[in-house]
Amino acid sequence: MESSPRLARDWILLTVASKRHTRLRTLLALLTSILARCIIQPFDGLTNLFLMPLQHVRNRPDLLLLLSAAAVPLSFATWQALLNNFAVERAAFGGAEMGILQSLREIPGLMAFAVVFLLFLFREQTIGYLSLILLGAGTLITGWFPSVLGLYLTTVLMSIGFHYFETVHSSLCLQWSDKDRTPELLGRVIAVGSFTSIVVFGFIWLTFKILKMDFIPVYAAGGGITILIAGLCWWTFPKFPVKVRQNRRMVLRRRYWLYYALTFLSGARRQIFVVFAGFLMVEKFGFSVASIAVLFLINAVLNMLFAARIGRIIGNIGERRALIFEYVGLALVFTAYAFVNNAGLAAGLFILDHFLFALAIAMRTYFQKIADPADIAATAGVGFTINHIAAVVLPAILGFVWLVSPAAVFLVGAGLAVLSLGLSFNVPSDPGPGNEVVRGRWGSLTRIRVSQQ
Repeated sequence: MESSPRLARDWILLTVASKRHTRLRTLLALLTSILARCIIQPFDGLTNLFLMPLQHVRNRPDLLLLLSAAAVPLSFATWQALLNNFAVERAAFGGAEMGILQSLREIPGLMAFAVVFLLFLFREQTIGYLSLILLGAGTLITGWFPSVLGLYLTTVLMSIGFHYFETVHSSLCLQWSDKDRTPELLGRVIAVGSFTSIVVFGFIWLTFKILKMDFIPVYAAGGGITILIAGLCWWTFPKFPVKVRQNRRMVLRRRYWLYYALTFLSGARRQIFVVFAGFLMVEKFGFSVASIAVLFLINAVLNMLFAARIGRIIGNIGERRALIFEYVGLALVFTAYAFVNNAGLAAGLFILDHFLFALAIAMRTYFQKIADPADIAATAGVGFTINHIAAVVLPAILGFVWLVSPAAVFLVGAGLAVLSLGLSFNVPSDPGPGNEVVRGRWGSLTRIRVSQQ
């Protein structure tokens, strides 16, 4: 490749250039080389979107997955970045109210299994479009309801769209991709979403720090553009054929028990950090809207640069090693966060946790390898429900624990990470149907309905 010599050449020219304008031009050339090599590469297949013939674009399901994934952060990243400041400054939230709000936000995730019943009425693709519209609408109207009840209601509306979209999008990613390419595709999905998040966080920083805008137009912009993209996708892409007809009933398999256990612990552990880490940054260290946006911006840049590469690494080293590495890192991060008293260190832990989150790809590809292809949609819904069982109850409980000891909240998260680490050693090096676990094999390859359990 010529990129490495070109980078070296541009750097040498920069150091020896004597004129200011020459240095500026050389610096721009260096930055262009870095962008071409590190940023554009993860978006292979999407960067030439506007250069392709329309018919070619329409026939690419992977482009639909990437474009719809890019639409989600326009709403969700806006909602997430503004939440703590909006809740504290406008709705007079405390720890207890924040815990309740986050529990309410996870109720639609708990009901994600109902997606399988919507398959009697709509295709998964259509459910995805409708969910994006709900996500955008819930975000768009949030700024007009600066009260405890108002924020609760708009959060639930936004959450219905977010969780149902994530359920069907996850299912379609596994259905529309080959097993050997799935880790990279999932990494590219994260990378594209992170790129959109960068735009959102930059926009938030600009509007609050420079333009001194209010919450209302920022919420409206994020939600409105998500709705526009949902309509564009619905109009542009055809209905893609289903490779395997999906079961239209809730299905559980005993042989999936390890996946269910890892999913449950992941939901509980992740929810603790999502709810309370950002809240700690605002309450304890006094981070402003602009500062929180910068943290999310850094996280998004790291994911954009490395998520696709992490996906390829998972494909090479296997799910077992990737999960072990993730849970060791998370246990250390949670323990450190319990005792942190330095704002800079807390920000570093915040960034490291989000970076480790990309390794969660391994859990989804592990399921794809052991799953009956006809169960993917039903199990995606069930998996989201299991993921959110603890997520609904835990924030409300820990919200009251927070009033007594914030450190105890993060130590609970560290304990959950250690449990996940123990289970990850039971993931086989080469998982597949009939080889789902190292020890504790349970159930046959025959489909098992909930009513038969």
